[in-house]
Amino acid sequence: MNWAYIFICWLIALISMLGSLFFSEIMDVVPCVLCWYQRIAIYPLVFILPIGLFPLDTKVAKYVLPLPVIGWFIALFHVALTNGYIPKSVQPCSKGVPCSEISIEWFGFLTIPFMSLISFSIIIGLLVSVIKKGSK
Repeated sequence: MNWAYIFICWLIALISMLGSLFFSEIMDVVPCVLCWYQRIAIYPLVFILPIGLFPLDTKVAKYVLPLPVIGWFIALFHVALTNGYIPKSVQPCSKGVPCSEISIEWFGFLTIPFMSLISFSIIIGLLVSVIKKGSK
């Protein structure tokens, strides 16, 4: 089961990476500063997680867990920012693309930062599950 969880984490990271590249390179959605930080947290997972799959090494979950946790906090801040919960005085994107701008919104609620938050949440949940199962 641990192998499947790590594989699912890798799959989510891969889809997230390809999705972000699709948005920026094909759809010409320019990423803001917070988007870049979230990319920095997700992209390494695509390359590190397979190392723990062949052969199975559940310790990879401990090694990579800080990346999605940091990404989760950045994504949560970004979601709060796009929803107007963060005052303009503390908004980090003052130059270039504003981080509070919503470029894509599907079904009336699914934005790029929210998709990022969902991805990080699932990855964290699965990695914590792998770590807990490995410690028993």
